[in-house]
Amino acid sequence: MKRNIFEIQGQVICIAGASRGLGKGLAQAFAEHGAKVVISSWSSEELSQAEGELRALGLEVTGIVADVADPESCKFLITKTLEIYGRIDTMICNAGIDKIKPAESYLQAEWDNIIDVNLRGAYFCAKFAGQKMLEAGKGSIIITSSIAGASGIPGLTPYAASKGGIDQLIRTMGVEWAKRGVRVNGVAPGYIQNFMDGVDASADNPYQQRAMARTPMGRRGLISEFAGAYIYLASDAASYVTGSIIYVDGGYNAG
Repeated sequence: MKRNIFEIQGQVICIAGASRGLGKGLAQAFAEHGAKVVISSWSSEELSQAEGELRALGLEVTGIVADVADPESCKFLITKTLEIYGRIDTMICNAGIDKIKPAESYLQAEWDNIIDVNLRGAYFCAKFAGQKMLEAGKGSIIITSSIAGASGIPGLTPYAASKGGIDQLIRTMGVEWAKRGVRVNGVAPGYIQNFMDGVDASADNPYQQRAMARTPMGRRGLISEFAGAYIYLASDAASYVTGSIIYVDGGYNAG
C-alpha cells in the first residue's frame, strides 16, 4: 500500500490568529485530519469560545493567548506550544487586521497597528518557530498573504503594504532556509465570504460589485475552500516546494 503523501495525522500545527474566520476554519480542517492543533488570538474571550466550539466537535485543539504585535508574545506562543507537544511541525502565521480607508486618511496609529500585526507579527512568529525547526532540521511555515500583496486594491494601503512585505518574507526566508530542511510558503486568499467584520457583501454594495467583477468565478470563497492549500503545504506532498505563494482567489490574480 502506497504512503499517503498528503497525510498530516499526528502533526503539531500552531496557528497564530485562529479564533474566528479563516484561522478557525483552518484549525478545524487540520484537526479533522488528525493533527494536534494550537490556536491563538489576542482576545482571550474569542479564543476560549473558539476552543470550546472545536473541542465540542471532538477535535484536539489547545488555545494560547498571544498578541502577535508583541514579539515577546510571539515567542511565548512558540514556547508554550513546545511545552505542550515538544515540537512544532507546521507554523501557520495567519493573524491579520485591516481598515478600509482612502490612502491619504490613515492615522499613524492605524498604519502602525496594521503593519505590527500583519507583517511584524508574521515575521516574529516565523522566526521563533523557525529557530526550533532549524534545530530539528525540518518543518513547514505557512504565512497567509493576500491578493492585495500583488495587486492594487483601493482602500487597502497599509494592508496591501503589509501583504507585499509578507510575500518577500516568504521568498527570502524560503530561499535562506531551503538547505536546512525548513520550507516557507504562503497562501494568498481572495475575497472570503463573511470573513471580515463590517464588510457588506450584499450584491448592491459598490465595493462588493467591484470585487466580484474582478473575480472570474464571480463570488467570494467559502472558508472551507481555503484549507486544502494549507494542508498541501504542510504535508510531504509539498516537500520540494518553498518560497512559493499559492493563490486561492477564484481566478482574481490570473484575471
